[in-house]
Amino acid sequence: MKSGMHRGAVLIVEDAETCASTLEIIFSSIRGLKILMTDNAERAWELLESRHEDIRALVTDLHMPGMDGFELIDRVRTNQLHATMPIVVITGSTDPHISHRLRQRGVNAVFAKPYSPALVREKLEQLLGNEMQID
Repeated sequence: MKSGMHRGAVLIVEDAETCASTLEIIFSSIRGLKILMTDNAERAWELLESRHEDIRALVTDLHMPGMDGFELIDRVRTNQLHATMPIVVITGSTDPHISHRLRQRGVNAVFAKPYSPALVREKLEQLLGNEMQID
């Protein structure tokens, strides 16, 4: 990557390996975007705290062992450093009220599994702004 091309990172929090790999592949086409991945919310929070200046967006599942996605989202939204960070949720939940509950928590976008990879990538690009370009 050429100097000056790095535009920050997206943090993917997903315990299902196939879904995590799919997200990594679709986001890898966004020029200048670094991809960080973890399979649990506790580690995600550690990364957010230690690399807060690098991470520009969070893409998370909800149901994971230990801290779940709801708690992670609540922590992000109540922390001054992260309060405005774009959050995208990818969920397999069948709860018909999940989208409303997540919007109340300040989530920017919700995608139910199975989802369209192209739509998820487009939404992330939109949330990150126009300086991101597809290779």
